[in-house]
Amino acid sequence: MLQSRFKVFCFFVALAILWPLSPSHADQPFQRLLPLLVDLAGWEGKKPGGMSMQMSDTSMTTATREYTRGSARLQAAVMVGQTATGALAPIQSGMNIQTPDGHVMSATMHGMQVLKNYNNPQKSGTLIVALGKDALFNLSYDGLTEEEGLALAEKFDWKALQTAAQAK
Repeated sequence: MLQSRFKVFCFFVALAILWPLSPSHADQPFQRLLPLLVDLAGWEGKKPGGMSMQMSDTSMTTATREYTRGSARLQAAVMVGQTATGALAPIQSGMNIQTPDGHVMSATMHGMQVLKNYNNPQKSGTLIVALGKDALFNLSYDGLTEEEGLALAEKFDWKALQTAAQAK
């Protein structure tokens, strides 16, 4: 049963990815998020992309963009739907873990709930910003200090992302 559900899910994910390649399709919900994945000064940004999938009892929308600067890497993503709801659970629980190698901390930045994760030896981290009960902005980075990663995350307009993610 679980294996057949997985196959159906994979089929719909593949369909959602390939559907935008069709010459005749309406604007997809992810397209409203793409302009908000802005250019970053000093970084080379790839073309943003996304995916929207609607089924009878579930929906999911994602928009992503990758950036590079030398060996440093960033990935910005906006997720809306049940996947985002699950990823927001650590923020809502107030998770805080500190070790000598890094930390995972719930906090508030600019009036929004966030989860900051940083790995000291790898110089990598993630910032997850709750945009709503089923929407989030995620910035993952490698080859940067936590301060640099957080400063880059603030280059994105979180309030505009929140508004776009909540639009129907």
